[in-house]
Amino acid sequence: MSKDIRIKRGLSLKLEGEAEKELAEAPRSKTYAIKPPDFHTVVPKMVVKEGAKLLAGDEIFFSKYTGEVRFTSPVSGTLKEIKRGAKRMIMEVIIEADPEDTYKDFGKMDASASSPEAIRERLLESGCGAFINQRPYDIIADPKDSPKSIFVSAVTTAPLAPEAGFVLKDKVAAFQEGINALRKLTKGQVHLCVDDSSAKVLEGIQGVELHHVTGPHPAGNVGVQIHNIDPLNMGDRVWTVAAEDLTIIGNVFLTGKFMADRTVAITGSEAKNRKYYKSKIGGNVTDLIGEQTDAVRIISGNVLTGQKLSNHQYIGFFDNEVTLIPEGNNYRMFGWLPFTYNNIHSNSRTSLSWMFPNKKFRPTTNLNGEERALVVTGEMEEVMPMDIFPMQLIKACLAGNIEKMENLGIYEVAPEDFALVEYVNTSKIEIQEVIRLGLDLMITEVG
Repeated sequence: MSKDIRIKRGLSLKLEGEAEKELAEAPRSKTYAIKPPDFHTVVPKMVVKEGAKLLAGDEIFFSKYTGEVRFTSPVSGTLKEIKRGAKRMIMEVIIEADPEDTYKDFGKMDASASSPEAIRERLLESGCGAFINQRPYDIIADPKDSPKSIFVSAVTTAPLAPEAGFVLKDKVAAFQEGINALRKLTKGQVHLCVDDSSAKVLEGIQGVELHHVTGPHPAGNVGVQIHNIDPLNMGDRVWTVAAEDLTIIGNVFLTGKFMADRTVAITGSEAKNRKYYKSKIGGNVTDLIGEQTDAVRIISGNVLTGQKLSNHQYIGFFDNEVTLIPEGNNYRMFGWLPFTYNNIHSNSRTSLSWMFPNKKFRPTTNLNGEERALVVTGEMEEVMPMDIFPMQLIKACLAGNIEKMENLGIYEVAPEDFALVEYVNTSKIEIQEVIRLGLDLMITEVG
């Protein structure tokens, strides 16, 4: 029996460009990249040099300050280039791929019959430790911790997000083996959250506490699910794993190979071939969607939390969606007048779009305003389903007031939980960045 969780506050954005339920094989990229900035707080220490030959699953770098967490190659090939940025920070590790992958063999392992120590070591040596995040702080989990519970979310509510049931329908065995491994790493429960789509596929999964989640976005955010099921207290650690990442973990135990398969949905009003593609982590975005003009914004992820890409850059490590929307480089005449432009979505009802609740919109990157002071409007609270005060927490983060941040719930949130708040907020402040800086301050001062 599953437990029902109904989220009432939030906002589901209906956008043009949903991917069709069709799975195709993506063209194999000539190069793939692992980007250390995708792993917040990780300072990479390279173990191989440019020109080194790699098998899929070979270690590339490890985390300098938590050396147990290792990062491995998603494909076999040659380490082509290590791109560095300011202060010689490693920005990309680019691998020139072989025509076909050759895998490092870690050996098969029965997770149900293995000890927690053996499972932990297998996760770390194969690079699967990178898939396990922790709350608080939304960073890669410290393998030395013992979490009070583990959450796996197979709920997708973000705009144009890939349907979890479609992605997982042929990966149930690997998913179950991943669950068997996670069960050994906590004395608490492994919580599996599903929606209508994924419930049909995962209803037979054993060894989990099943929760059926319904409601508008951000119901699919794991932070919202933790808040409603097993809230965090000071000193607690909760681990989280994305549903498809768990299948990669499961395959490491079933096959002994790090198979970095990623199902990527091509979405957005400007996308031509809107469907699902079987790809690899860190693929070249242009090999997948073709060359795009300056009139198109390429986003690795969804429109609320994704990162801007240019042609020939690489899809993020955790991203399973590429969104293409029009670049917002046009000026709107008398755009400040209400009810002038009714073909764009407005949560504050400054256009008549609210009269058409089922209409799908074609968003651009226009901000439709400039940065201004935060004012009390109540709009943030309408889309924040957690029992926290979003505006007060944002102000505490801006002021760097650690005591207030703790009292206002900083340990429970991640930047993605404030994506809708940022969208509806009339101040145009980069709220996700503010929350990230606040979390970084807590890591430094509290740990």
